[in-house]
Amino acid sequence: MTGSTPAPTDAPDGPFRPIGPGGSARALSRRTIVSLFALVVVLLVGAAGTLVHPAYVVLRAGPIYDTLGTGADGTTPLVRVAGAPTHPTTGTLDLTTVAQYGGPGHPLDLWDLLGARLDPEAEILDRDAVYPPDATPEAVKEETAAQMAGSQHAAAAAALRALGHAEEARVEQVVPDGPAAVLLRRGDVITAVDGTPVRRTAQVSTLVQEARSAAVSLGVRRDGTTTTVRVPTRTLEGRRYVGVGLAPVFPGAPRVTIDAGEVGGPSAGTMFALAVYDKLTPGALTGGAKIAGTGTMGLDDRVGPIGGIRHKLVGAVDGGAAWFLAPAENCPEVVGHVPDGLRVVKVSTFAQAREAVTAIGAGRGDALAGCG
Repeated sequence: MTGSTPAPTDAPDGPFRPIGPGGSARALSRRTIVSLFALVVVLLVGAAGTLVHPAYVVLRAGPIYDTLGTGADGTTPLVRVAGAPTHPTTGTLDLTTVAQYGGPGHPLDLWDLLGARLDPEAEILDRDAVYPPDATPEAVKEETAAQMAGSQHAAAAAALRALGHAEEARVEQVVPDGPAAVLLRRGDVITAVDGTPVRRTAQVSTLVQEARSAAVSLGVRRDGTTTTVRVPTRTLEGRRYVGVGLAPVFPGAPRVTIDAGEVGGPSAGTMFALAVYDKLTPGALTGGAKIAGTGTMGLDDRVGPIGGIRHKLVGAVDGGAAWFLAPAENCPEVVGHVPDGLRVVKVSTFAQAREAVTAIGAGRGDALAGCG
């Protein structure tokens, strides 16, 4: 009827709503409203989870890198040697890493933490147990880069020392206001301590500790001239020191360059040293075996302990390694956590690490001592 008021329709989903021509007259159902409300809640919770940054650090197995292979660019050898013939290698000497999430400048969010709690291979640590409260991304990067540089230098030194190259103890740093502040300078070479000739850099510290008086007589070569300098000592935490930082140098030896890309920290020293030694000696040290490992390298050729070894064991297996060289001091952390298919060999010195790789390559690895 023209001009009459339309009658309500029989709409089970709700009352009639006038709409434009050609449209539907059905209102939103209660179920649709509830679903939309739930979706909004989920979105809000999800957004809130990304804004919450728990004070934790998560550790997982990181990638491995073959020190006999190429670096991050896939073309440049990770370890390069100039000034001496190098020899072909086979197998791998893999350095292992730990992937870390939640450090300064890269905080975790709530969902990262939840994912870590559901991951049996993840390790969750309080951030304050890993970093000081005032740590910055720049400071962390600088420190880990310096540690890596130190490990590379120590690795090259260990290999060159094992190959019989003559070593000198050169002063790289003089501590301001230290005992030697006005007596020694950067570039000096320490040739003797209280009359004992210095053949290896690590000797200097040992001889200073053994000195019988409060001062030591250092033989010093500077600008081609050798003289004797009397330097007082001080004691810190039970150890005597003269206040210099030393670095081993090998005049006339091959030049070693190591480029690990963005990998930082000191724990690759042992694997770097093995790679340098392998490249400078005839024959393949590994015999074709795939060997992974970890450990710092000291001026005294000792293999030092590292952090995160359980994750490195997992990373080694994920990368296909069958053998793993572990610092002896890390053995308590290794026992009970060795993945299936991996054999762990404990090493304390660079000589032991070389002997272990040689034995594995010759098929005699089963006789090597493991952890436990």
